[in-house]
Amino acid sequence: MVAKLTRKQELANGLLGSDATHCMLYGGSRSGKTFLLTRALLTRALAHKSRHAMLRYRFNHIKASIIYDTLPKVLAECFPGVADRSRLDKTDWFMTLPNGSEVWFGGLDDKERTEKILGQEYATMYLNECSQIPWASRNMAMTRLAQNTPLRLKAYYDCNPPGMAHWTYRLFMEKRDPDRRTAVLNPQNYTAMIMNPKDNEENLPPSYLEELQNMSEAMRRRFLLGQFADTSDSALWTLELLDQQRIVDGKTPEMVRIVVAVDPSGAAGDEDIRSDEIGMVVCGLGKDGRGYILEDISGRMAPAQWGKAAVSAYDRWGADCIVAEENFGGAMVAEVIRGAASNPERKTGGNIPYRAVKASRGKIARAEPIAALFEQQKVSLVGYFPEMEDQFCAMTTAGYIGSRSPDRADAAIWALASLFPAMTRQDSANVNRSPKVNLGHLNMKRRR
Repeated sequence: MVAKLTRKQELANGLLGSDATHCMLYGGSRSGKTFLLTRALLTRALAHKSRHAMLRYRFNHIKASIIYDTLPKVLAECFPGVADRSRLDKTDWFMTLPNGSEVWFGGLDDKERTEKILGQEYATMYLNECSQIPWASRNMAMTRLAQNTPLRLKAYYDCNPPGMAHWTYRLFMEKRDPDRRTAVLNPQNYTAMIMNPKDNEENLPPSYLEELQNMSEAMRRRFLLGQFADTSDSALWTLELLDQQRIVDGKTPEMVRIVVAVDPSGAAGDEDIRSDEIGMVVCGLGKDGRGYILEDISGRMAPAQWGKAAVSAYDRWGADCIVAEENFGGAMVAEVIRGAASNPERKTGGNIPYRAVKASRGKIARAEPIAALFEQQKVSLVGYFPEMEDQFCAMTTAGYIGSRSPDRADAAIWALASLFPAMTRQDSANVNRSPKVNLGHLNMKRRR
């Protein structure tokens, strides 16, 4: 039985079949964008013997989200029997359909794989999660949209909307060349339609929309309402920058160093809504030389609570040290951590290496070299951290424009600065290192 499309999906399907070469579906999560575009690409492939490409920034992501998830669902629900007569080549990663058409899968971050894929011509080029794909990579892919078949050439795109400075907004919404900022020659050749979870409500559990409603405002606007973020050109971080290196499957390399960073505040407990939260973040340095944001444990906690939480994170991750900012509280911060470390209920026991840092420069001056690490693709978020990501995006060259203190982002910045000391210009006189302790009782081998 062929799957029935929702009303909005029928309208989007009409757009995909229009005369426009470039068609983008954008909007909130789980609105059916990827399903519909995969369906449209397969419909074209089954109509005439031809070649098609489905690309994402990282190959592992397209393998997990398309090859092993969306593609089998679309084949089963929309093209019964086709999967049984198709063959998936897991060496070069392409599928051969019953009529001889080929669908190739690739990640634009892999030079060797990209060169192999882009050595051929295609009738359809589908860029999945294109907010993560750089403009230059998109342009390179489009040079291979050139196969001569009875099919009209088509480029499909989908994304959860990034910021208005991203090329997707400039090309599809403003109808301007993202480089030259001049009007595109044929604006009717670039069409876009918004699709949100509400448009796919009949296929979603009710609790999913409730979860999206409870997200932070920036995340709610992006993943529920499908709105492009009004980000300033002076922002140090953008949603697409955070997305580009994000790890969603939890797979990370072995860690050679892990730190727990704490950015204290004057909070007396979770009921103290007048105070800022205690920023507490776990970051690691992988064997590949890249940084990883592993966990955000921030919250409003009394000193005894956050001390216990920091020590618990240290033990749980087998960390190397705890880093804490001491401008607020001075020696009290060290005493809180020492007290928690000496708790007789602590299973591992032993002293904890502690490093105190003092904020001799402003938040933005400290943040800029860390933002540069993200731009150099040297840091990944392992999962999603909505509150922290909002704070990152509110940091601009003109200052922090968020409503409250960037406690979570500050803690992450302290942790990454500790892992990448050469990226910071912190005066060694402003760093107070605790005495060395014997770590022989701890098993420091990483198993992440």
